[in-house]
Amino acid sequence: MNQEPTLTYVYAVAAPTPELDRIVASLRGVADAALSLLPPPGDAGPAAPAFVTSQVPHADWREEVLRAHFEDLDWLESTARAHHHVIQALSDRATVLPLRMATLYQDQERALAALREQRPAFADRLALLAHQAEYGVKVYVRPGADGAGEPDSATATATPAPSSPGKAYLQARKRQHHAREDRYEQAAAAAERIAAAAAAHATHAVRHPTQSGPLTRGGAGEDGENVLNDAYLVPDDQVEAFRRAVQQAGEDLPGVRVDVTGPWAPYSFAMPAPPTPGTGTNTSNAIHTPGGPT
Repeated sequence: MNQEPTLTYVYAVAAPTPELDRIVASLRGVADAALSLLPPPGDAGPAAPAFVTSQVPHADWREEVLRAHFEDLDWLESTARAHHHVIQALSDRATVLPLRMATLYQDQERALAALREQRPAFADRLALLAHQAEYGVKVYVRPGADGAGEPDSATATATPAPSSPGKAYLQARKRQHHAREDRYEQAAAAAERIAAAAAAHATHAVRHPTQSGPLTRGGAGEDGENVLNDAYLVPDDQVEAFRRAVQQAGEDLPGVRVDVTGPWAPYSFAMPAPPTPGTGTNTSNAIHTPGGPT
């Protein structure tokens, strides 16, 4: 009986250890597939970087089928969650370089060839990330904090009574516009102050695009406009100081909300593995799961 053709799915790069071997053996990946290390433990030296992989059915993961899958939000969500679950579980016990969802190779031999080609760069990056984790810092302007309410008594006294309802409306809109501009200028200055406090306790930082829509909803159900979306690589012994500095920098800022998340696997600081020509299929539609993040 012929075995169903498979592709090699790669989740991350890690330095093999006995603890990593146990974690890999206990996890299931996308499509509930068993995980393994490539090369197997001991085949390339005790500290040589290895791929964390699983085998997935070729019929379900070949490039033309993936194009359709990436249009299926249910499939996309469940696969992203499975991919992220593996990486986060690994990062809790080891230093890892997360790879993009749907990083695929035609077979283990071609995946191993790509790994060998990039092994020195992977080793350098793993050494850089050792004993550090990613944390996110987001700053929001809360809704209703843009001065859109009624003018205060001082403003009303200083403003001459308009000669018509139309002029009154235009004056009110102008005051609201200026108040809103002032609020966002203040929020931008506050965001930079918070970013500077965070950077003092981090080794690296990445500024991601600000988020909008449902992604701006906070843990307590608050909405707000995202004005800062940073990721920081923080040493383990600086985490408490990092959190304290960010929270203190965000105190007493009316209309501003600060969220600190993490620890995450270092998605923002990993070095994605480009496919070696003719050896791998790294879909152009691949996405970076936000653990995380950001």
